Amino acid sequence: MIGNYFYNETIRKTVIAFGTLFNNIYIKKTDDATGNTLKTIKVPIAYGPMQKFLARIEQQPDLEKNNFTLPRLSFEITSYAYDSSRKAAPITKFILKENSNQSKIKKVFMPVPYDIGFRLSFAAKLQDDVLQILEQILPFFQPHYSVTMNVLQGHEEKRDIPFTLTDISFKDEYEGDFGERRAITYELDFLAKTYFYNEIPTDESGGIIKRVQIDYATNIKAPREVRYVITPQATKDYNNDNTTSLSENINANQTLLKVVNAASIEKFEYIRVNQETMRVESIDGNNVIVDRGAFGTTIQEHFTGDQLDLINAADNAAIEIGDDFGFDSDISFFQDSKEFSPSQGTDI
Repeated sequence: MIGNYFYNETIRKTVIAFGTLFNNIYIKKTDDATGNTLKTIKVPIAYGPMQKFLARIEQQPDLEKNNFTLPRLSFEITSYAYDSSRKAAPITKFILKENSNQSKIKKVFMPVPYDIGFRLSFAAKLQDDVLQILEQILPFFQPHYSVTMNVLQGHEEKRDIPFTLTDISFKDEYEGDFGERRAITYELDFLAKTYFYNEIPTDESGGIIKRVQIDYATNIKAPREVRYVITPQATKDYNNDNTTSLSENINANQTLLKVVNAASIEKFEYIRVNQETMRVESIDGNNVIVDRGAFGTTIQEHFTGDQLDLINAADNAAIEIGDDFGFDSDISFFQDSKEFSPSQGTDI
């Protein structure tokens, strides 16, 4: 509830992302006669209203020699507004992964959509200067420009945040008396479609379910029990074990693989060659008969020397959140009248 402290730095990250879009803008001064570049100037950018910078230049003209010169860019937040068009069900949760431990997951509520308004202003003494700046910005906004942001520190939660150009205005004014230095100012309004996240739990996390066990029993006193165990089956190699390699080329129609050393390969195991997974059906010396294209992988040609990796228990344990996987099952029968205790993890 309201009162629990949390700070996800959403606004700060959005402000940084917006300012970074415009921190590499230059103008060039050229010789009118030859067209040669006389000077290239990087336009400085800072957070704050443009009128503040113009007023300070007017009050302290010596600042022209330092940091407060024209041309320059400035930007500021102008509004916040809830965006109901992007609303998700308020009780819906999603899975959030930790960067430091991919096996740790958290369930958090869906973020709340908000539009943050920004105003980018830039001013210069000469019309050509502001036009150079304007033409380096407008082609990128049609009218959107998306930035991928890591919105939650320490977690695998990245979102594409679109910045939408909504309005352009400009004015040509003079600072002080007529005839004094001219200031041409452009203002570009943007909307950032971002999200605000609720508190991320620090003490509530879980892991991937990697084993499901079902015990079948009757309501009468009988010694027999049936146990059905399901475990995930990796569809690709995770540990790059490089078990062996092919000793001959194989085309897409062959099921016989000739390998350098098949001693570590067992019947009914899965193996991986390049991007194709295969199931071992039989082994005779260094000849391995396989079922091609397991788990929907594409059957391909492979060549002498291509690496062959085993897909075994180590790979099953390394399955990452979001990866595709299959299932392996095992059925056992017991006559000892014992029952499985989840708290002790054994039959008692």
